[in-house]
Amino acid sequence: MDPKLLLKEVTNENFRSIIKLSDTLTEAQKKFVAANVTSLAQAYLNQDTAWPRAVYLDDTPIGFIMLHINPTEASAEDQPAIYLWRLMIAKDYQNKGYGKQILDILIQKCRDEKKKTLYLSCEMIDPMPYQFYIKYGFIDTHVVDDGEEVLKIYI
Repeated sequence: MDPKLLLKEVTNENFRSIIKLSDTLTEAQKKFVAANVTSLAQAYLNQDTAWPRAVYLDDTPIGFIMLHINPTEASAEDQPAIYLWRLMIAKDYQNKGYGKQILDILIQKCRDEKKKTLYLSCEMIDPMPYQFYIKYGFIDTHVVDDGEEVLKIYI
C-alpha cells in the first residue's frame, strides 16, 4: 500500500516534532523559510485567519503548511481566496513529489470551500521554488510583496 500524505492539526503531542523539522533544512533554506516555531507563534496571534497544519506521510511528520484564510490582499475579482502562507518539507523528503501532493490537497480544500484563487509568494534568489510553482500552474502576478514575487492559481 502506498504511503498516504495527510494534513493534521498541530497538537501538544506533535508540537515538538513539527518544530524540529525546521532543523533539517539547509542553511540556505533557513534564510527563506520561517522556522515552524515562528509560524506557529504567528498562527496563535492570527487565530481568526491562520490555518496551520502538520504534513504527515502516514504516521511520520515530514512538513508544515499554514494558510491565511480570506486574505484581504487578494483582489476583489479573486475573492474568495486563500493564501499559502507557509510550506516547508523536511530535507530528507524534498524532491520526492510531496510538494505537488500538498498543493493537490490544498487545491481540493479550496474547491471544497468554494474558493476562487490560491495565492502564495516566494523569494527569487533561489529560482527553484518559483519554477516549481509555475510548473504546477501558478501565474506570476508581477506584484512584489515584502521582496517576494506573488503568484496565484485559479481554482
